[in-house]
Amino acid sequence: MASTFVTAPTFGDPVLGKLLFRSLKPYKWLLLGVLVFQFIAAMASLYLPRLNADIIDKGVATGDTGYIWSTGTFMLAISLAQITCSIIATYFAARAAMAAGRDIRRDLYEKVSAFSEREVSQFGPGSLITRNTNDVQQVQMLAMMGATMLVTAPLLAIGGIIMALQQDVGLSWLIAVAVPGLLLVATLIVSRMVPLFRAFQAKLDAINRILREQLTGVRVVRAFVREDIEAERFRGANHDIMVVGRKVGSLFVLLFPLAMLVLNVTVVGVIWFGGIQVDAGAVEIGTLFAFMQYVGQILMGVLMATFMTIMIPRAAVSAERISEVLASESTLTRPANPVTEFPAPGTVAFRGAAFTYPGAEAAVLADITFEAARGETVAIVGSTGSGKTTLISLIPRLFDVTAGSVAVGGVDVRDADLDRLWRSIGLVPQRPFLFTGTVASNLRFGREEATDDELWHALEIAQGRDFVEAMDGQLHARIAQGGTNVSGGQRQRLAIARAIVHQPDILVFDDSFSALDLTTDARLRQALWRALPQTTKIVVAQRVSTITDADRIVVLEGGRMVGLGTHEELLRGSATYREIVESQLGVEA
Repeated sequence: MASTFVTAPTFGDPVLGKLLFRSLKPYKWLLLGVLVFQFIAAMASLYLPRLNADIIDKGVATGDTGYIWSTGTFMLAISLAQITCSIIATYFAARAAMAAGRDIRRDLYEKVSAFSEREVSQFGPGSLITRNTNDVQQVQMLAMMGATMLVTAPLLAIGGIIMALQQDVGLSWLIAVAVPGLLLVATLIVSRMVPLFRAFQAKLDAINRILREQLTGVRVVRAFVREDIEAERFRGANHDIMVVGRKVGSLFVLLFPLAMLVLNVTVVGVIWFGGIQVDAGAVEIGTLFAFMQYVGQILMGVLMATFMTIMIPRAAVSAERISEVLASESTLTRPANPVTEFPAPGTVAFRGAAFTYPGAEAAVLADITFEAARGETVAIVGSTGSGKTTLISLIPRLFDVTAGSVAVGGVDVRDADLDRLWRSIGLVPQRPFLFTGTVASNLRFGREEATDDELWHALEIAQGRDFVEAMDGQLHARIAQGGTNVSGGQRQRLAIARAIVHQPDILVFDDSFSALDLTTDARLRQALWRALPQTTKIVVAQRVSTITDADRIVVLEGGRMVGLGTHEELLRGSATYREIVESQLGVEA
């Protein structure tokens, strides 16, 4: 009965069963070792009560000291063997479970790394972090505990029943009552835990999300004096997870006292009714003691099964969340026969490109058509929400078009080898992000083999040489996570220098000059245009002064192109562009 109770919830859940099978399969030899040594340990544990009964009945009762010493020594050897086998089995189980956890985390990381922005937004960064840490830990712990207990529990329970019946003391009815009673208590309690564990993981996602937002946006929180409100928001999420955790804990603490109550009542019953038989001379004292020990082992096996049932529901919920990520297919699918050679490097062509977010009623972009030749500068302007960032996200294939096509180097980005595509593009995002490390390590993120001279050259173009030279350590100066120990303008210039170090055919700037003053902006653009004449530059800008000298300007409004041409041509022919220019430079522009 104990065996059925344990294995059914574990593998009865198809998601958890498949995840455990797939992750533990490479370590089948370690699991085989667990089975062998746990079997030996369980057999030794079942054999000890019989030896104890013999010592009482054949040694103590008859006064045979030699028999007591010889049997006692044998019991000691069996006990040492049991302990040794249990240690080895636990070691093998830990090795297998920890390795399986490592593999699941690796698979999740690789899957998430291949996600487009659409999938990351769908799950949420906080939830993805929880799934790769806490959820994997739950499955990992179940694998470790299950590898040992799934063998020991049924052996102790079933083996204990067989050995107890062999003692023939006429008390088997106590086992027939106690075991089903204990299973019934466990089933009722565990069935209430499953929805609570699912709610607990959702609350954990929420508290991670809130904490991540508050840490990332700490400057905004303080600037708007929102500390108290945000603290209350965190307290609310913290209270919610506490309430769910308390309910789980209440069921948890209720289970074991009830289990121990069943165990103790059963032992009292054995002593009570067994004592009557001993007094009548129907049963020997040693036999009664052995029966009592077997009853304890039977109920201990059931208790182990009960403990596993506590872990199984939470691990099942975690397995579902892990499998959701692993089963999600990125929209950035790699082509079966990727194109690795670009016949026209440095060119970008949009042909009737459109993009619609899943579930959205209207397209974000529609019928976008323009080209950028090698070495040209193409600017993209438009009001807030016109689709500028979405448009340039189509170039490195962060999103896939839902209609039309985008070609880079003469190749449709959906047919291009992704690594080759990304090597040809240097992206400076709207919110530049720097990694924990040094100035040099962040710049070499673009190209690891870059020399110090190349780093300084890139910094000089990006107008960042002066402030890096003033930093303690210069290229080896420390950079905090996200670049929070440098100013916004310095962070932007370092991000631009990183893209230059990459040496791409195409540089894409997503409003990357917004944190720079007009003088620095002008110097940077002049240096960039002069130093990289063969590099195509796609520039999203809010300031008109940044893009007046562009070879071609794309004007967006409501996700559609409403203008295409030079600065002078658009002033004459595009009312939307003229309004933008006049709002910034005045009517005389």
